[in-house]
Amino acid sequence: MAIPAISDQDFDRLTRAYPSDRRYALAVMQDMQRRYNYIPPEGLTALAEYLNCPVAELYSMATFYKALSLKPKGNHIIKVCDGTACHIRGSVNLLNGIMAALGIGPEETTEDGEFSLELVNCLGSCALAPVMVVDGVYYGKVTLESLPDIFNRLREGAAV
Repeated sequence: MAIPAISDQDFDRLTRAYPSDRRYALAVMQDMQRRYNYIPPEGLTALAEYLNCPVAELYSMATFYKALSLKPKGNHIIKVCDGTACHIRGSVNLLNGIMAALGIGPEETTEDGEFSLELVNCLGSCALAPVMVVDGVYYGKVTLESLPDIFNRLREGAAV
């Protein structure tokens, strides 16, 4: 999987909207996360220099917030709900089916960089259980039989 590096030009674009003030650190890291699907180490270092603060301070923020990642994520991020309703309606089977189909476990990314898998506590869509979200799109009452079609359409870039 090719991991994009952050260039000085990219960093300048990311920080252009923010003053050099520590209170904007989280906002800049969120922008990096959206741009790269993770926070590159050189981005963390450049941000520390820009904000004149220790890298450790930013690292602690990046590891505290679940929405931020220091590890590269796939082009498509799959979030499987394991809340009570989803668990009762088979989210464990769904998770096992996804792991078998993609060859990865939770918090892992496929070798080709296409998919990352996350297990979450609740997606707030109990009536759709079992539910998963891929790239912000909700898939309700997901069956093991529907997974290959969903993954193929995502690989092809088709709207699902």
